Amino acid sequence: MMEEKIEISTDYIPLGQFLKLANILESGGMIKVFLQENGVYVNDELETRRGKKLYPGDTVYVEDVGTFVVIKSAE
Repeated sequence: MMEEKIEISTDYIPLGQFLKLANILESGGMIKVFLQENGVYVNDELETRRGKKLYPGDTVYVEDVGTFVVIKSAE
């Protein structure tokens, strides 16, 4: 399975922002509902909190969408 790398320029990114950045979901409202109803897997653990901090190297799996890896952009 292909992993898509998503670059961040900060030390970490909240899960909600990450889902927007990766173009998985468009709005905060959609993200909130999606996480409450489905959740995503962060490093193989079910996560439903929008504010969960993701760091470079973390892996996010969204069912029916794919796997995304957080990487630090080279400044």
